[in-house]
Amino acid sequence: MTEQKSSMTDQVTAVIEKIRPLLQADGGDIELVGVDEKTGKVSVRLQGACRGCPGAAMTLKMGVERHLKEKVPAVTEVVPVQ
Repeated sequence: MTEQKSSMTDQVTAVIEKIRPLLQADGGDIELVGVDEKTGKVSVRLQGACRGCPGAAMTLKMGVERHLKEKVPAVTEVVPVQ
């Protein structure tokens, strides 16, 4: 089971690394906080201009979550943490 968790975390990390430049271009950033292998929940922290931005919730759900679910089918949800 440890291998699977590592593999899912690695996959999520790879997708976030591809999304990151898009957020950085708008003055923001994203940090992977954790991946819960059992529930498929991914916790992230938005930073910079993304933090507190009115569009942050939309960016998180329509951008980050959509991309992660497409590339890593085990992902069920992306949630922000402070």
